[in-house]
Amino acid sequence: MKQESKGLLFCLLLAVPCYYLGTLFPVIGGPVFGILLGIIVGTFLPIPSILHQGITFTSKKILQYAVILLGFGLNMRTVIEIGTTSLPIILGTITTALLLSYFLAKVLNIPRNIATLIGVGSSICGGSAIAATAPVINAKDHDIAQAISVIFLYNILAALIFPTLGGLIGFSNEGFALFAGTAVNDTSSVTAAASSWDAIHKTGTMVLDEATIVKLTRTLAIIPITMVLAIYEAKQNTRGKKVSIKKIFPTFIIYFLVASLLTTFVDQFEDNSFTLFLESLFAQLKTISKFFIVMAMTAIGLNTDVVKLIRSGIKPMVQGLCLWISISFVSILLQKLMGVF
Repeated sequence: MKQESKGLLFCLLLAVPCYYLGTLFPVIGGPVFGILLGIIVGTFLPIPSILHQGITFTSKKILQYAVILLGFGLNMRTVIEIGTTSLPIILGTITTALLLSYFLAKVLNIPRNIATLIGVGSSICGGSAIAATAPVINAKDHDIAQAISVIFLYNILAALIFPTLGGLIGFSNEGFALFAGTAVNDTSSVTAAASSWDAIHKTGTMVLDEATIVKLTRTLAIIPITMVLAIYEAKQNTRGKKVSIKKIFPTFIIYFLVASLLTTFVDQFEDNSFTLFLESLFAQLKTISKFFIVMAMTAIGLNTDVVKLIRSGIKPMVQGLCLWISISFVSILLQKLMGVF
C-alpha cells in the first residue's frame, strides 16, 4: 500500500475542490468536475512515475469501494413498499435502453465496452451504474470517461427541459415523479428536475421524494445487470468452458448487497441511541462513497487520452441521444397505458 499512497493522496487532493464544486453545482456533479480536472492536469502537466501506481489503484479499487458504500443509502424495504408501482416502467425503460444499446453498437460500430457503459448508465443510475459495471467488463479509463461525458450531457438537458416538458404534456405530480425517476440518468439530475417541478407547482417536496424512491428502485438493477455481464464476460474469455458463478461474480457487488440489507435491517427498529448512531454512520458512509467516486473519476481523467476521447466522441453521443429519447418515450407511453398521468 506504501507504493500506492502518494498517487492516492494526489487524487484525494485533486478530488476535494471537485467534490465541493459538485455540491455547489449538483446538476453537473462532482464526478464530472473530477474527470475534467484530471484530464486537464494529465494533459498539461507531466505526472511523475511514482504517482502512477496510486492513480491506477484509485481508478480501480477506490471505485469498487465507492460502490460498496453506496449500499448504505439503499433501504430495500422502502424501495419495495413505495417503488413497486414504478416497476413496470423501470423494467420497460431498462430493457429498451439495453436492447437499443446492443443494436446501436452493431450499427454504429461503437466499441462494446463504451456502448455497454452508456447503456447501463442511461438506463439504471448514471455514474453509479457505470462505476459498478466498469470493473466487471474490464473497461479502460478511456471508456469510462467517454461514458460519463455522454451521461453528463443528457443529464444537464433533462434537468433543464423536463420540468417544462412535463407541464406541456400535462403530467400530474405522481406522473412527473415517475417520469423524472425513470427517464433521467443520474440521481443529481433527478433531484434537480423534481425540485424544479416542486418549485414551479408549489408542491413542497412531494415530487422530489417520490422521484427519489423511483430512482432508488432503479438502482437495484445494478445487481442483476452486473451478474449477467460477469457471466457473459467469463464465457467470452473461457470460450465455451463451464463457468463458475461463484468465481466470476464480482465480490464488491456482494458487499454492496450486504450493505443494503444491513441498512434495511437497522431501519425497521424503533429509534434509540444505538439505531440513531448507526443511521448517522450509514449517512456518513454514503457521503464517503460519493467522495470516493469523485476521487476515482479524477484518477480516470488523469489516465485519459484526450485526443482519443475527442476522436471517438461522435458515435457515443449519438447513442446517448437515441437512448435518452427512447427512454423518455417509453416512460411516457407506459404511464399512459397504465393510466398514471
